[in-house]
Amino acid sequence: MSQPETKCGLVAVIGAPNAGKSTLVNQLVGQKVAITSAKAQTTRARLLGIALHEGTQILLVDTPGIFEPKRRLDRAMVSAAWEGTTAADAVLLVVDPVKQRRHELMPLLELLKDRPERKILVLNKVDVSKKEPLLELAQELTQIADFAEIYFVSALTGDGVPELKEHLASLMPEGPWHYPEDQVSDASERLLAAEVTREQLYRQLHEELPYDAAVRPESYEQREDGSVEIRQQIVIARDSQKPIVLGKGGRRIKEIGEAARKELADILGQKVHLFLHVKVDERWAENREMYEEMGLDWVK
Repeated sequence: MSQPETKCGLVAVIGAPNAGKSTLVNQLVGQKVAITSAKAQTTRARLLGIALHEGTQILLVDTPGIFEPKRRLDRAMVSAAWEGTTAADAVLLVVDPVKQRRHELMPLLELLKDRPERKILVLNKVDVSKKEPLLELAQELTQIADFAEIYFVSALTGDGVPELKEHLASLMPEGPWHYPEDQVSDASERLLAAEVTREQLYRQLHEELPYDAAVRPESYEQREDGSVEIRQQIVIARDSQKPIVLGKGGRRIKEIGEAARKELADILGQKVHLFLHVKVDERWAENREMYEEMGLDWVK
């Protein structure tokens, strides 16, 4: 008896910062694989989300938002985003029609229009957008870059996402799956744990903490009782940021750790012991090792 044919392909998800790329990838996969936050530029490295549709495996590269890079970290993030589109079977350009961020969107369209990959325009946040301006925006953007298809979705509510997923599956070439059926991401559990803590850092500190923060995985050990012990370092750039992260009497870091621990227990399906400590390193953004830990290339 012949095996049912399988399909597998790569889809790059790009866009200006905070367009909703990570939320869309999570919806397509069906569970959380990428961290999301109201802050722009939350995604730092290329992250692979693995979505299944019947006999098709769709490898979704959730790239950092593409913007005008100023620092080494910015340059590494933008480089990772463009690398994510190489050899893709389709490129999704995700646009937030509310904020638009035209100063970043328009240069991106100019770069995208001459690329050979199949281009799909995804207008996000239809749940909070009026229909007429949406259609006008779709028409305007399609005149700049020749999009093969346009989809109107809400990454937050999932509206329009099943149709998009079905279409992406139809575009994927025949071939063996690259990952086991139950795998939803290529991120190691160690890296995923660090990302979950970083998300809580952004969520709880909002505007108080700039991007000068990273979470370094120190150790990740399975205990004999079936639980996991995770130790992480929150690295900040200035001494003045330490009280912000710690909070009064250490309350804030405790809340960050507790929220991250609960979420990790859900994701990993096991009891989690999470230990966080804060380190000040003014030059962490110049540390090659830190880039490797974040899955970024060292860009001069």
